[in-house]
Amino acid sequence: MSKSTPREDLLRGIWKENPVFAQFLGLCPTLAVTNTLANGIAMALATAFVLIGSSMLVAGLKRFIPNEVRITAYIVIIATFVTIVDLVMAALVPAIYKTMAAFIALIVVNCIILGRQEAFAARNTVWRSTLDAVGMSAGFAIVLILMSGIRELLGSGALLGFNIMGPHFEPWVIMVLPPGGFFTLAFYLLIFGWWKDRQLKRAGTAPIRTWRNEVTRINEPEEVTV
Repeated sequence: MSKSTPREDLLRGIWKENPVFAQFLGLCPTLAVTNTLANGIAMALATAFVLIGSSMLVAGLKRFIPNEVRITAYIVIIATFVTIVDLVMAALVPAIYKTMAAFIALIVVNCIILGRQEAFAARNTVWRSTLDAVGMSAGFAIVLILMSGIRELLGSGALLGFNIMGPHFEPWVIMVLPPGGFFTLAFYLLIFGWWKDRQLKRAGTAPIRTWRNEVTRINEPEEVTV
């Protein structure tokens, strides 16, 4: 059982252990479907439904799942929820579904979802697992919205079909192409890494490393004990 508090279970995935910025999981949908804000929101909601639903079910059934087939059982549970999402999106939002159908099916093998089942849901109660899934879903959704928002805004000058940048704006076409996904992700990772390093230095837990310190450490003779 996890020794963390319910509040920590909920908040950890939003920032401290963000699935994309901190753990580098789910990069395929993060890069592939964030060319428009509508796609980013749709993927965030679909992933949240699958993650929360599968976490609750795995936590509730963990006593009945043999250890030898647990991964297979998790995948079957996840695939069930993905099938539900796939059918619902095809019926309700066919235009969005048409542009990202292949990536909806790939939620089955999303490392965020399978990783949370193995690392948390299979070891904690239904309530704690639900909080963890909600937090991780929120963290993933924040990343998708941040990336898709800036890519669509710069790539087309609009958000959700509304012109934001005005008629004189020249769209950065590269932002809605695959390279734009890599550029945007790198930009956000740079900001996240800088902020984390700044917080560690404020707390006095991050060692300040300079080339002079490294040279001195390398040249110092090692102590020999007899």
